[in-house]
Amino acid sequence: MSKCNTISSKMFKQVTQVMERGTGAMKQPSVLNSQHQLKPYQLIGLKWLLLLHEHKLSGILADEMGLGKTIQAIAFLAQLYQNGIDGPHLITVPASTLDNWVRELKLWCPSLKVLVYCGSVEDRRYLKHDLLSGEDECNVIVTTYNMAIGNANDRSLFRKLRLKYAVFDEGHMLKNMNSLRYRHLMEINAEHRLLLTGTPLQNNLLELMSLLNFIMPSMFSSSTTQLSKMFSMKSHEEQSRFERDRISQAKLIMKPFILRRVKSEVLKQLPAKEERVVSCPMSEKQQLLYQTLVNKLKASANGEKHELCNVMMQLRKMANHPLLHRQYYTTEKLKAMSRLMLKEPTHFDADAVLIQEDMEVMSDFELHRLCQQYSSISSYQLENNLLLDSGKFLLLTELLASLKTQGDRVVLFSQFTMMLDIVEVLLKHLKHRYVRLDGSTPIANRIVLIDEFNTDPDIFVFLLSTRAGGLGINLTSANVVILHDIDFNPYNDKQAEDRCHRVGQTKTVQVIKLISKDSIDDCMLQLGQKKLKLEQDMTTAEGGDEGTIPEDMASLLKASLGL
Repeated sequence: MSKCNTISSKMFKQVTQVMERGTGAMKQPSVLNSQHQLKPYQLIGLKWLLLLHEHKLSGILADEMGLGKTIQAIAFLAQLYQNGIDGPHLITVPASTLDNWVRELKLWCPSLKVLVYCGSVEDRRYLKHDLLSGEDECNVIVTTYNMAIGNANDRSLFRKLRLKYAVFDEGHMLKNMNSLRYRHLMEINAEHRLLLTGTPLQNNLLELMSLLNFIMPSMFSSSTTQLSKMFSMKSHEEQSRFERDRISQAKLIMKPFILRRVKSEVLKQLPAKEERVVSCPMSEKQQLLYQTLVNKLKASANGEKHELCNVMMQLRKMANHPLLHRQYYTTEKLKAMSRLMLKEPTHFDADAVLIQEDMEVMSDFELHRLCQQYSSISSYQLENNLLLDSGKFLLLTELLASLKTQGDRVVLFSQFTMMLDIVEVLLKHLKHRYVRLDGSTPIANRIVLIDEFNTDPDIFVFLLSTRAGGLGINLTSANVVILHDIDFNPYNDKQAEDRCHRVGQTKTVQVIKLISKDSIDDCMLQLGQKKLKLEQDMTTAEGGDEGTIPEDMASLLKASLGL
């Protein structure tokens, strides 16, 4: 930490000068496509990256999503190429943004020879041979996180290759030094590392140290296990004070190595973003089912954190749509359906009891789709009035009609892919054209869907799951964002909004958050507002580990249930 502090102190003054003096007479690299111009703040980002390079340091470009971190990274590699540093460089990205990176590299700097390290195990074996033998010379290798650490063969390649820069998109994925992914990526043989992330860093010392250790591994002689033990203390009062002091120190040290700008600071010409929360009364039947579920959960909840996490999920599902639970397919119906399934060629030798057991863990909508799939039980399909019976759907019907009349185009997000399945039923019923992208969409199809939506104004709605496949996606042809259900971490929703509110947007962006009235949604909204108020510089309130809910969410949930 002392060594880091010394370097940080030297860098702080120079970085401050870069930010205050602006671009001056600086021009973008001549090898960049002259038809595309970097914006002034992007030139400053390039200047900052070059300053770090000059001092042989690594860094984290943490601009808010939608400010073109991809373009700034490409411009940096182009400047290095222009200066005679040919690479090879490695760019590691989530699978969802692979196509977008390759496209932007070709568009912005066609001079760079790009190799995509992807495909089957056999394809990658050939690529590895060509790279190590020098038969396939390239300046930039683009791959995904899964491919970079997929097997021993892949990991061996990136240990042996002498890389100049390793760029990691969505760098916040490296905040856990105890993860297998972190340890494997640490082994990549690169002189320098550049992390890109639009997610603000959290008030978590171990996460800050994980990132600091990743970009400057030579600074720390301790193993990651030792570092983890050193910075995980937080049980006693004295240790908590120690941790708070070290968080402040770590953030101060990291400041010159992290560049974060937000849109409100640098994009004065970007159209406004208007947000509104729309409270939707649940339908009569939905309200009754929701209250029944609350009473049931009250009776069974024991106050444990993991139990509350399950309670929250059950309530969220009911607040979104009753069909995400099993209500209408009673045990008697399932018994009859399981016997009828024996008529199907695929199930003639099956056990009706086992079929029923499988059905009992399915939701109403899953069972409805099963009835659509098999003719023997097709008569058990749900009626349209049940498929469309939710408070949010009643409001969406009116809202979409109004937006379409005004000539607006919509991106609609949901946390749940099954919720998107039900939204598709609504859109087909209302005869609205749409496309859909979620985590199950093949990588090769994603860029095609985005291009189709951006070029065909008759496609009214783009359906997208909030966390899957959206990072780096540009949907500026839409000007309305509808969040069908909100996330307990508001930054996931903010990233979703930034698919539309980003460089290239020409219209005011409307963000509409649908909240089921008198439900768990109210708790989640309160928590989100609380977190946003706590934002300071590059930090956020802690969001909790995967599979758990944060303490403040637990408190709100207990209060709403009367526990």
